[in-house]
Amino acid sequence: TIRLVHQGVEGMKTNNNDEQRKTLPFPGKYILKSTVFIVASLFISAALLGFLGYLNFNAFAGFKLIPKRFKPRFPYQCDVQDQTHQILFSQNLISRLHPNRSQPSSCPSYFRWIHEDLRPWKETGITRDMVEKASKTAHFRLVIHHGKAYVKRYRKSIQTRDDFTLWGILQLLRWYPGRLPDLDLMFDADDRPVVRSDDYTGQQNKDPPPLFRYCSDDASLDIVFPDWSFWGWAEVNIKPWGKSLEAIQEGNNITQWKDRVAYAYWRGNPYLDPTRGDLLKCNVSENEEWNTRLYVQDWDKETKEGFKNSNLENQCTHRYKIYIEGWAWSVSEKYIMACDSMTLYVKPRFYDFYIRGMMPLQHYWPIRDDSKCTSLKFAVHWGNTHVDKAREIGELGSRFIREEVNMKYVYDYMFHLLNEYAKLLKFKVKIPSDAEEITPESLGCAATERWRDFMAESMVMSPSEEFPCEMVPPYDRLALKEVIERKAN
Repeated sequence: TIRLVHQGVEGMKTNNNDEQRKTLPFPGKYILKSTVFIVASLFISAALLGFLGYLNFNAFAGFKLIPKRFKPRFPYQCDVQDQTHQILFSQNLISRLHPNRSQPSSCPSYFRWIHEDLRPWKETGITRDMVEKASKTAHFRLVIHHGKAYVKRYRKSIQTRDDFTLWGILQLLRWYPGRLPDLDLMFDADDRPVVRSDDYTGQQNKDPPPLFRYCSDDASLDIVFPDWSFWGWAEVNIKPWGKSLEAIQEGNNITQWKDRVAYAYWRGNPYLDPTRGDLLKCNVSENEEWNTRLYVQDWDKETKEGFKNSNLENQCTHRYKIYIEGWAWSVSEKYIMACDSMTLYVKPRFYDFYIRGMMPLQHYWPIRDDSKCTSLKFAVHWGNTHVDKAREIGELGSRFIREEVNMKYVYDYMFHLLNEYAKLLKFKVKIPSDAEEITPESLGCAATERWRDFMAESMVMSPSEEFPCEMVPPYDRLALKEVIERKAN
């Protein structure tokens, strides 16, 4: 710029007399003013964009606009108000800066079951009376109104299931801020479903109450929702799902499949249900070799000893891992199936939200529940004589868990389920007078020790930069029948 100005002045000295200098414009002055204006404008814009969190100053020469993630901050001082405001504002700005983002991919196939879980209310819709009828067994009532969450608590759940479920819902509101409609629902945090379909087949009491919980079965109408442990199970020192998945993957890399112990492994509490007690009969003994290695997990002892023998990443050392239900479906399912080992899946009664997308002999090996020992022995023998195929089944199951049940899809499932549910409501959502607003501040600041740590680890620090996956259509009746028959056989 200085060189251009200098050249302009020298040219005027040689080609113009003093009178011309008085009357003709001075081009160097205009060039200098323009340059100063442009530079000043750029620095003002840079400062503004930097303040908003969207300019990468390391790439300033290229003026590259990118969304900058805010530094992780947990409400240790109960000061999340400003951060929440930043997140909401940033999401709006991202949408404006990226109007042509690529369209979302289709959701995993198990999202189709959302339509089936809500089918009982498709024709009638859901009234306020139906919702309130579900309060009989509910632990809490959740109302989302204008993007904020309000809770009415009825009773305390087992351990802190209710708090971590609500924590997960708060993270969903931060992941997709301003995108959930107003809604009103009841949540039961116990294990077994309670809304029996047979109770609502006649003319009387034909309107079943919509009740959310972690699992259901073929004889029930309870609506399946991701369980609390995706945000951590502090009582048994199981970290939030994202951290657990990373640790299990590291464990997978430590012991290669061909070097793993060629037996079926299970460790757990056998006293929750008779079917688990029955499993212990299949343990190796002096008289029988069922190709299994089964261990009783004493959680009281583990708690006292600091959980040194229950790290999930240290349990991927066998070629085969057994999944079996407890009192209902078991949280252990996803950790077992993420191990790259071939999962030997004892025929279940209950299902959670994602297992309905997995197929026998593709993602796991089915085990008969009425002859566990012989079925387990055969499965291990088959795997040891068909090593490549057994390893493939284990890896496909593990890949399904890693790729289709990661936290992005957990939030997407919650998002679509709640959206589809809200469409069925036939009443205007109101905040109950005795409900309290919940925020990351109100839950996070009250937590202590591992409970606080796990909330910190699972806290959403910035909105998703992707759209939710595109919801898949419902099954047609014939396709649904084929899927059910294939899983049953």
